[in-house]
Amino acid sequence: MLSVELHSHSDLSYDGRDPVELLLEQAEAVGLDALAITDHDEIDASLEAAAMADEYGLVGIPGMEVSSAAGHVLALGVETLIPAGLSYDETLGRIRSQDGIAVVPHPFQSSRHGVAAHISLDQLADADAIEVYNSRLFTGRANRQAERFAEERGIPMTAGSDAHIAEMVGQAVTEVDAYHGSVDSILDAIVEGRTTVVGKRTPWFISVQQFGGGVKRRLASALPW
Repeated sequence: MLSVELHSHSDLSYDGRDPVELLLEQAEAVGLDALAITDHDEIDASLEAAAMADEYGLVGIPGMEVSSAAGHVLALGVETLIPAGLSYDETLGRIRSQDGIAVVPHPFQSSRHGVAAHISLDQLADADAIEVYNSRLFTGRANRQAERFAEERGIPMTAGSDAHIAEMVGQAVTEVDAYHGSVDSILDAIVEGRTTVVGKRTPWFISVQQFGGGVKRRLASALPW
């Protein structure tokens, strides 16, 4: 079983804080086997981390968190930027055209751009996997709802820390029963449902800190100087 972090953000995200080196160091320190940096509508830092991951004893999974017209979708295994603002269905199509997989994070959390409020449940079920444990949710209700939905529909399940600071990488991970440690093997195992969800909630005060820091960075980036 490989311990994999599938949802994290570097300082390339508008609400991320730390460079890729710190995320890789944290992933190594907590004993992860693989790391995906999934910045909001950006891919360069993820590609950089994937290229460096072997130096830290990790498998680097390239990817990003795409802001589709319906909400957020994790694109894992892609190496070319997928534009924001496309429909949910087209976003999934673009991901798969690169032989990537589409994982829907926090689908029932509308305040955090979950897609379930804007698409049908049949469309949601078309995802390759659903994130059923997001470490940054303040209550467990949306996680439980996602898990029930995935179980009822037979959809593969993942977890992610949704870390926006390096210290939270590995707070929630997906244990993947992969045949060997490669990106393709890990993604194939996820699609085939050979996963176990493991994690704990990000402490509320750290979630507040991450959210507040993201707001400040977003405002600062909008200033004309």
